Amino acid sequence: MKTNFQKVMGLFAVAVGFPLVAGAQDKVEATVGADLVSGYVWRGQELGDVSIQPSASISWKGLSLTAWGSVSWSSEYAKEFDLTLGYAVKGFSISVTDYSFSKGENAKTGQDISGNYFHFGSNSTLHVFEAQVGYDFDFLAVNWYTNIGGNDGVKKNGKRAYSSYFTLSAPFRLGGLDWNATVGATPWETSFYNGGTDGFAVSEVSLQAQKAIKITDSFSLPLFAKAIWNPATEDAYFTVGLSL
Repeated sequence: MKTNFQKVMGLFAVAVGFPLVAGAQDKVEATVGADLVSGYVWRGQELGDVSIQPSASISWKGLSLTAWGSVSWSSEYAKEFDLTLGYAVKGFSISVTDYSFSKGENAKTGQDISGNYFHFGSNSTLHVFEAQVGYDFDFLAVNWYTNIGGNDGVKKNGKRAYSSYFTLSAPFRLGGLDWNATVGATPWETSFYNGGTDGFAVSEVSLQAQKAIKITDSFSLPLFAKAIWNPATEDAYFTVGLSL
């Protein structure tokens, strides 16, 4: 879900882009932060305009629990609140995320749905439950995501699609900046992504650059810019953001 998808998934599970607190620290660690972004583009799909995206995470010995949200300047976009429980050791990561939305609308699919936060009917809930597994080889990060419950997409025959998505992300350094190149695609038919796909479809080809803006000798603000192309919908986006 995210603008800086890999960075957000670095906080909650990537989104992105991307994903859990790696390592096996012996003591409990907690973080809190927020991103201010010019546009919220998740897996090649526009889910918001100018947005504030707060996050908070607690981790211990590779286990992490993270809350992440997004609120857009425009009221036409649904508010999002996600919870992720994950585990990471060395390069391996696994997680389960509960995506939830306000306004009786699934922001991922655009479907109007009834219910409230504590309503969990499979096709009328505000929630989407997703499982993730991935491995970071340092030079390349590979992640697979599958919806395992909630308001998932469907196939043309009306059956649950178990909508899935996978990404390949490669970090590198060039011209004094940190870069990340990402390709993301849906492997099979689903109505969940891109307004509906009949099969394999590339949903995101993106390139992100990041630089720390020095404020004082002890404080810097990460500034990031990201160009995103969605071949499936023939859309393109350019976003910028600050991490607080």
